[in-house]
Amino acid sequence: MTRRARGLRNLRAALSPVVAGAGVMAVAAAVLVPALSTGTPHPQAGRRAAHGAYAPGTAQASPAAERCTKETAARSLRPSPADGPAVRRIKKKGQLVVGVDQNTYRWGFRDPDSGELEGFDIDLARALAKDILGPHPKVVFLAVPTNQRIPALRHRRVDMVVRTMTINCARKRQVAFSTAYFQAGQQVLAPKESKITAFDGSLRGKRVCTAAGSTGETELARQPHGAKVLLVPSQLDCLVRLQLGEADAVVTDSALAAAQAAQDPTVELKGKPFTDEAYGVAMNRDDPDLVRRVNKVLDDYRGKGADSPWMRAYHTWLKADMPGISGPPTPEYTD
Repeated sequence: MTRRARGLRNLRAALSPVVAGAGVMAVAAAVLVPALSTGTPHPQAGRRAAHGAYAPGTAQASPAAERCTKETAARSLRPSPADGPAVRRIKKKGQLVVGVDQNTYRWGFRDPDSGELEGFDIDLARALAKDILGPHPKVVFLAVPTNQRIPALRHRRVDMVVRTMTINCARKRQVAFSTAYFQAGQQVLAPKESKITAFDGSLRGKRVCTAAGSTGETELARQPHGAKVLLVPSQLDCLVRLQLGEADAVVTDSALAAAQAAQDPTVELKGKPFTDEAYGVAMNRDDPDLVRRVNKVLDDYRGKGADSPWMRAYHTWLKADMPGISGPPTPEYTD
């Protein structure tokens, strides 16, 4: 059996509970509901709207935002503990619905031994729910594909998305973001024996995979380096394509690339990150009070020192694959 074949077998063994987990799962007061299909509303969306839980127009419109630039994109509303219309709506229905990933190791994935949904983003989502709903919150995790994150928010199928989502101006025209909770950048992932060296001319003629709706797709559209671009719903699909020999490289966030390299010893990160990107919690633009409340929780979550919730989550999930990070990014505010 070749190294590539062994890697594929190990990957499938590690991820089989995740890929198969499209049903309802109770996880310590949390529920994972089936993933959204591309272009298809969640089956409960109409019922939710009928009960007013996600009906558009139930929150006050957000204040006028400053002009977004690459330098100001990560700025967000100042934190507040107040219960505005969106927060009260969540409390009234008694649950927080969070769009997450269930296929990304270290960030949002189903543990193959316990069956529980775990990861850096999952820890953060639970902290947000605890602040809004109390010590034993009901959290509904909705598995959302990359290209359905924004539609899920705009159609109010979820209250927020916590899913390694990069903050940028194009997205801020459609949804609102918290302050940054992690800093990453786009990077290339390829087999160790590959002659691909970075996001450069070594990609010419190669099949490069990235998720539809991702920053990787945007960067490859702007500068493909002569590569043939393959679009898939999830970055995990790219890793499988790579192992099956159907792709030569993957372009994705450096954090996700590091997690994939941790799953498969036959691949590695190539070159340095070629963009500078911040992850944020995404919300509906009509929910400014929820944005402020999330920013308040993030301020507490970042804390100070090695024992802050953020640093504990980093040590648990990310340090082994992304060593040397001293702390979370500093928040920036618009007002």
